[in-house]
Amino acid sequence: MTNIKRGLNRRLANYGDTEFSLYLRKAFAKSMGYLDKDLEKPIVGITNTHSDLVSCHGTVPQLISAASDGIIEAGGLPLVFPTISLGESFVTPTSMYFRNLMAMETEEMIKGQPLDAVILIGGCDKTVPAQLMATASANLPSISLVTGPMMTGSFRGEKLGACTDCRRYWAAYRAGEVTDDDIEDITSSLCPTAGTCMVMGTASTMACMTEAMGMMLIGGAAIPAIQADRIRQARKTGYCSVTLSKSNIKPRQIMTQSALTNALRVMLAIGGSTNALIHIAAIAGRLGYDIDYKKIDKMSRETPVLVDLKPSGKHYMEDLQNAGGMITILRELSPLLDLECLTVSGLTLGEELNKAPPNWKQDVVRSLNNPIFPEGGIAVLTGNLAPDGAIIKQSAANIDLTQHEGRAIVFDGLEDLANRIDLPDLDVEPDDILVLKNVGPKGAPGMPEAGYIPIPRKLAQQGVKDMVRISDARMSGTAFGTIVLHVSPEAAIGGCLAIVKTGDRISLDLKERNLNLLLPDKEIKKRLSSWMPKQYDNIRGWKKLFLQHVQQAPKGCDLDFLCAPKTLGSIPN
Repeated sequence: MTNIKRGLNRRLANYGDTEFSLYLRKAFAKSMGYLDKDLEKPIVGITNTHSDLVSCHGTVPQLISAASDGIIEAGGLPLVFPTISLGESFVTPTSMYFRNLMAMETEEMIKGQPLDAVILIGGCDKTVPAQLMATASANLPSISLVTGPMMTGSFRGEKLGACTDCRRYWAAYRAGEVTDDDIEDITSSLCPTAGTCMVMGTASTMACMTEAMGMMLIGGAAIPAIQADRIRQARKTGYCSVTLSKSNIKPRQIMTQSALTNALRVMLAIGGSTNALIHIAAIAGRLGYDIDYKKIDKMSRETPVLVDLKPSGKHYMEDLQNAGGMITILRELSPLLDLECLTVSGLTLGEELNKAPPNWKQDVVRSLNNPIFPEGGIAVLTGNLAPDGAIIKQSAANIDLTQHEGRAIVFDGLEDLANRIDLPDLDVEPDDILVLKNVGPKGAPGMPEAGYIPIPRKLAQQGVKDMVRISDARMSGTAFGTIVLHVSPEAAIGGCLAIVKTGDRISLDLKERNLNLLLPDKEIKKRLSSWMPKQYDNIRGWKKLFLQHVQQAPKGCDLDFLCAPKTLGSIPN
């Protein structure tokens, strides 16, 4: 009983006697009905993110069952363990506030239990990033299994999907174009099945990027949640996890600088969520890589949007799956990717694409010479208003507003926005620029998806559909419009955004990648010198830890003490 190497022999409780520790562990394992031969098998942990508060994870019990079957078939022992489960619409103030907490818990559970490998089951926006952050730090053989997107719904013959169509119809309702009865009927049609949003929101974007970086079995990102293929994918994932445990291929061998660069390339080509840039920065930070905004913008200029999918196009995730899923995208992007990157299957990305079924005729994924948008979905802005960078989803913006100068209409936080945005006497015109501050990582706290500032009701009722909007917040990947996000440094730590006043002039120039407050440097310095930070009283627990250690958007909003101790380079490479 002294061979403490794998499975049940790993990571014993500390009683001062390792043989007693193993003896006691076996006794309790047998109390669960296991046989001696079971306890000699590789142990594969399965994270259980199922929750009655997260509809995205409604199919997790089925996935656990199927993955367990695959593990047993491959000669392993599946053991399920729970972690925090985060759902975007059921968590206050925002699920982003708890992403790092979930990552910490997942990492510690991976490291603290006798696991030879782990399957990471997640779906909703922050769960997959949290799991990848965790496994990047724990570095135990790991494989991601996403819950998959919902199927689309229908309202009076029109195909609908969460949550791009949610926002479109809500804007129409605010403008008085949709009745109270109709909006209730629409609500019943937007989310017809379990699963994640069926557009290219954050969940779908992270699923696609996870497949691109090699942490998921090929073909797994776009399968709808309720299709049988998703169950089969879970079973294959279970089988692969045992093979992965024996080969001992670890996440840091897969999530390399080149693999992360591949994921960034895919993010741009699919018109992916702006949130994904924060999440990939956090994952990279765990591995020792910084995000280089200048290189990302250069990559964006040479990587067109190929996927005709909402909110940048017209299709939905089920259509992408029917078009061949990520395999079709990766093949089209292959001249721009590093195909030598290792994947969880043990094969390289190029080898996986070579063995996959051939492409077929479809109209969802365009070719490199016939894109739906000539550049990547996301552009990086800099200027005196955002010296450390800001983000705009240019593929979902109004081209007529991407070179614009206007008067700032400033809202000093979420409460101020809620109190004034719909006032009939709000002094606002269609050419103005809406500015929301103090909603960044520290300011909110948690950097909520408040950047999709609603069009003031008085303008919406006049037919105004879009305005330039600027904030230090995030926005849902399902949203659209000419919206500048992630302004860094944020207002709450004294960034230039903190001193913007209603009536100031702001200039946005997407072509030149500039975002500037049109004030003399002397006036900016004067205002900043008199700025005072917000004081927090009587804070405790997670909020205190978060406020003391959360980093800015370019660092992925991770906690500083969770990042790798040494910087190895930057991405893209």
